[in-house]
Amino acid sequence: MIGFTQLYPQFTSTRMKRSWLLNDLFVLEEHRERGISKQLIEIAKNLAAKTNAVGLLLETEKTNQVGNRLYPYTVFIMNETSNSYWWENYRKTESQ
Repeated sequence: MIGFTQLYPQFTSTRMKRSWLLNDLFVLEEHRERGISKQLIEIAKNLAAKTNAVGLLLETEKTNQVGNRLYPYTVFIMNETSNSYWWENYRKTESQ
């Protein structure tokens, strides 16, 4: 194995259809820059089409330079109109 992607099924209630969360995309360092990530994304897109899903969702850090170049290149559109928030169950914040 030189790489993998992990997908989770989701359901969008506003469209009443399945969608997929592309949670992980990984390629061993010695095999990078050979188009494997693009192939894995295409396989994920084919699964989405085969399952009649409305699309794929992914999120990456702003500092992920490779991913932030790769995803637009593979026709993912950045959502610039919303913020992403995360609540972590075990983290104590100053306001608690």
